Amino acid sequence: MRAEFFRLDAGHLDEVLALEQRCFSMPWTAKQFGLAFEQKVFSVFGLRAGGRLLAYASVYHAAGELEILNVAVLPECRRRGLGRRLLGLLLQVARKMGITRAVLEVRTGNAPAIALYEGLGFARAGRRPRYYADTGEDALIYTLNLV
Repeated sequence: MRAEFFRLDAGHLDEVLALEQRCFSMPWTAKQFGLAFEQKVFSVFGLRAGGRLLAYASVYHAAGELEILNVAVLPECRRRGLGRRLLGLLLQVARKMGITRAVLEVRTGNAPAIALYEGLGFARAGRRPRYYADTGEDALIYTLNLV
């Protein structure tokens, strides 16, 4: 599937919210995204095809570190390499920005995401017990050196 990589802004809020709500049990609200988009350290990158947002990744970037907050791919478009492509391009952008390390958290039960992150070279760096309020599930912390 040929998809265009692009940076989203507050003008794309409705699209981001729609995908967020389809992908997460605890989706961000419009207010949370609105406040985040006001911050210079917050960015969202996505993949679009046929005028439709297929995937997005939201991040914070500060002090040489990229924190990957959310990665969402339309359920009907999963297992097609979109998440890998999106994160690969995002990590290239981060390197060009001089960012030296990426970090993220993932639910212990999210095997597809864990496989994706490990396949991109992320290494497990820790665990946050009972991190997710909706299920009490632990979060695994992953990091990647970008230099």
